[in-house]
Amino acid sequence: MTGPFPHRPDVDLDACNHARRQFVGALAGVAASSLVLPAFAAAPDATGLAAHTHDWQWLVGTWDVWHRRLKERLAGNDDWEEFPGKSVFWQTLGGLGNVDDNIVDIPSGTYRGLSIRAFDPSTGKWAIWWLDSRAATRIDPPVFGAFKDDSGTFIGHDTFKGRPIVMRFRWSDVHGARPWWEQAFSPDDGASWEVNWRNYFTRTSSQSKPLPKLADAPKDWDFLAGNWKVRHRRLRERLVGSDQWDTFGGTLVNWPVLGGKGNVSDNVMEFPGGTVRGVGIRAFDDASAQWSSWWLDGREPAAIGAPLRGRFVDGVGTFVGDEAVGGRAVKSRVQWSQITPRSARWEQSSSADGGATWESNWVSEFTRV
Repeated sequence: MTGPFPHRPDVDLDACNHARRQFVGALAGVAASSLVLPAFAAAPDATGLAAHTHDWQWLVGTWDVWHRRLKERLAGNDDWEEFPGKSVFWQTLGGLGNVDDNIVDIPSGTYRGLSIRAFDPSTGKWAIWWLDSRAATRIDPPVFGAFKDDSGTFIGHDTFKGRPIVMRFRWSDVHGARPWWEQAFSPDDGASWEVNWRNYFTRTSSQSKPLPKLADAPKDWDFLAGNWKVRHRRLRERLVGSDQWDTFGGTLVNWPVLGGKGNVSDNVMEFPGGTVRGVGIRAFDDASAQWSSWWLDGREPAAIGAPLRGRFVDGVGTFVGDEAVGGRAVKSRVQWSQITPRSARWEQSSSADGGATWESNWVSEFTRV
């Protein structure tokens, strides 16, 4: 995944479908155990798909959040702590995705976190990921689920203190005056659940207003905040010696998150074969002084792949990672350059020889709207 656009423009759909089959197969194995997962819904038709663009409409805006959290999870205790927070929510992917940026004032110190969501038409389920600013090089494993009436249930798998667990998120009273969220863990495949966190939301504005920036936030991406018109030029086939290019238009909207130590870009690209949407997600790691950059492709919304990583030097941002093209392991590089208050240039290149040579395969020119 890259800067605002996929570094897999010729995405291997067979491989993606294979990964999805593996995921569904894994869920089937879990469902055969004592854990009862919400059943996958039938794939929605066009009308049903449009209806899902409103699933999270109730959360648009800015909120005060009251947290009640178990001090020690999966420890058999009943000692709770309470603390405040804030949250702001934006829609992405034409309503089939969204993000919310959070301030969490836990007693040991305030931190920032980001929820990322996307709807998968093939399963009728939403995927939800969490990015914790204290561990900014990784995105937590997702939970999957759906809404029914005034509530939603989402289930996934992770580890907690080295133990495999099942996670369950529930939203309740989502159309009421004070929606609330609950987190529960199960160490025994759903035979028992420990509720360990509840959040209660009070709307402060119907507008989505970015939360305050941190004093030590890098200014690297300040130039990208706002609305952009984009002109793309993309090589039709990579690493085959092709010189056939497609040119097409697009838009980008970018918001700062994580107190300025992250940002999110919502992208619309008018490919010759049809409109493609995607979300770029970036987070800064204080320890390495590097940015991680992920891509969520609207065509494959159940997965977020490995990030590119890098930094800005002398006004040029360079981000590098690994991927597969046509079954070959290759390197991908994205560079941001020619940055002014009203324009910027983005270029993607691939290398099949470990970075000795690079083939430019996508160039995007940005003009501020």
